[in-house]
This record gives sequence, structure tokens and C-alpha cells, in this order.
Amino acid sequence: MKGALIVEPDGKFIDGLIKGGGGDVKKCFQCATCSSVCALSTEDRTFPRRQIARAQWGMKDQLVADPAVWLCHNCGDCTARCPRGARPGDVIAAVRREVIKGVAFPRVMGNILANPAGVWVLLVLSLLVLTPVAVLPVRPDASHSLEFAYLFPQARLEILFFTVCGLVTLALAVGAVRLVRALRAAGADSPLLPSLFPTLVEIVTHRRFGLCGEHRERLAGHLLVLVGFVGLAGVGTVVGIGSLAGLMHTPLPLLHPLKIFANIFAAVILVGAVTLLAGRVADSELRRSSTYFDWFFPLTLAMVVITGILSELLRLRQSEEWMFTIYFVHLVLILALLLSAPYSKFAHFLYRTIAMAATWQEREKSTPDRLLPAAGAAHDS
Repeated sequence: MKGALIVEPDGKFIDGLIKGGGGDVKKCFQCATCSSVCALSTEDRTFPRRQIARAQWGMKDQLVADPAVWLCHNCGDCTARCPRGARPGDVIAAVRREVIKGVAFPRVMGNILANPAGVWVLLVLSLLVLTPVAVLPVRPDASHSLEFAYLFPQARLEILFFTVCGLVTLALAVGAVRLVRALRAAGADSPLLPSLFPTLVEIVTHRRFGLCGEHRERLAGHLLVLVGFVGLAGVGTVVGIGSLAGLMHTPLPLLHPLKIFANIFAAVILVGAVTLLAGRVADSELRRSSTYFDWFFPLTLAMVVITGILSELLRLRQSEEWMFTIYFVHLVLILALLLSAPYSKFAHFLYRTIAMAATWQEREKSTPDRLLPAAGAAHDS
């Protein structure tokens, strides 16, 4: 028959969705309630009904190329109103995890970190990388100089983390190219660079999340984590470059402007991460449907900040018993967070930005009046 579509369900893809939090996907009977109540769904890019149907059939290639997978921000309105309890928001979130795994570079890392056991792989890998570079040879007389740089040479740490950041950037870049190719093949043809600035404005303002009725308490957590993370990354980059260029010596004095800004941004991240985690704990339905993928990023982020603050306080107190140990844990967590970036929720920011920019023009044409003159976007956590 002319125009017939032959569907070959991808059983492994369906299994991955079910294990990744989309276990209720088969409950959907395509009533379209989800698309009807979604404030962000448009005539040109309807979701999540179409994506749920494709997920039921295991149509992996079509879902990887579908920008609507990223235009959905998992606000929970569709899930709250689904008459069958199919939890469409969770299914779309599971699809995003599979997309991340599908475009990952190297793919083996995407497969490993798609499972809870990947956390232990990350921690072991971080220990194996960090120990010989930052610790060995052990200096038994470290107490003679109670500065972190004595036991953990600053130059080695800077070389290590800049190298890791370079490799992570490469992995994210390859994943981004793969995603762009898929989106272009599916007709998402807005020019990326001209659309980048308005897309980032959407992301920073988060105004679209205001249209959602469910889980609006996440808005504060999203904004705090985003602002704190961007600010801290900026301060860290300035300090790292300044240190490498010999313009400043670390650790910075407590009252140094960059140190003050770093502590402020760290506190902002901690409050945001705790807010997101508390929201998941308090909501029994959300807690039940959450996977390790949902917990890992905010929990690790919070632990990085907590161990960083403890390390700083212990150094100021010159606590020989604990300062080096806590600081080493801090470094391991930072390294694990960096290594996971291309394969975890960290990648959401990049891939969602790309999908939003690639559909900017068509979304502007179909933007509901209630979203004008500007719009915002939220990142699920």
C-alpha cells in the first residue's frame, strides 16, 4: 500500500523506557487529555500524546529526532489529569534519558551511566584518576603545612580538572552534533546561532513554567541551581586561569571578592538543590516515580557544596584530623559530577537549549497570546 508505514518495535528501547521511569506507558489509550491540558503544546508541535504512542511502539529513531521531547518541561499537568494513570510526564522524562544514552559519546559511557550501578563506576573511576594525580606520593608530614595544596598539589589538580573539562566538552559537543543532525532530519530548521540568545532568555526567565499548575514549587529550585551553578562556574574559571597565569595564589583569602562570590553562589546552589530534593521527598507520587537519574544530579550537587563548605571551615580551623579527608571527598564528588555531565541531567541544559533553538521560529509563529511578548523555560529535576 502506497504511503504505508512499517513499524518495527524496538523491544530494548521499550525496556529501557520502563526501567527508566516510564513503566506506565502501556496504560495510555490515546485519549489526548495530556495534549489538551498542556499549556506548552502547540498545533505544530503537539505533545505528549504523539510521543507516548511512539514510545509504546518502540519508535526510537523518531523519538530521538523529535524536538518536542525537549520542549516538554515535565511540569506534571498532564500526569495529574491523565484518566488512566499513564503518567505521560514520566514517560517523556524516560524518553529523554534514552535520547541522552542514544547520542552519548562514547556510547559505552551512556549505557553504563543509564543504570544505578553507574554511580559506583563513577566514584571508582574518580578515585582511580584522582589518587595517583593528586595524592601520591603520600606526604606523612602534611601537618607541618595545613594547606590543602601541600597534600594535593595545586598544579596537578588544575591540569587534571582542565583536562577532564576538555574531555567532557568534547563528549557534549559530539552528542550535540548527533542531536542536531537528528532534529534537522525531522524538520527542525530554525538557525541555531540567531535563535540562541532568545532561547537563553527563555531558559533564564523561566516564564513558561508559570503556565503550569502542578509542581510550581520547583521554579525556585530550578532558578537557584541555574544561577548558582553558572555563577560558580564563572568564578572557578577566572580563578583557574588566574592561577595558571600566575596572577593569583590559591587558596584565596577569605575576604577576597572572588572567594566571597564563590561562597554566595555555592550557598545559592545548595538552597536550590535542597529545595528540589525536598519537593521530591514531600510528594509521595513524585517520590514513587523518581529514578536514580532524578536524584543523582541534585544530590551530588548538594554534597559537593556541603563538602566544599566543610573543607573551607576545617582549613580555617586548621583541623588536621579531618580537613584533608573531607577535601579529598570533595574532589572525588566534583570529578564524578564532571564525568557524568554528558550522560546525566547536566546534559539536559545543552540538549534542551538546542531543541528549543532549532524550533524557535516555528514556536514563535504558534506562540499563544498568554506567552507574549517573552517566554521562559524550566528544566525538570
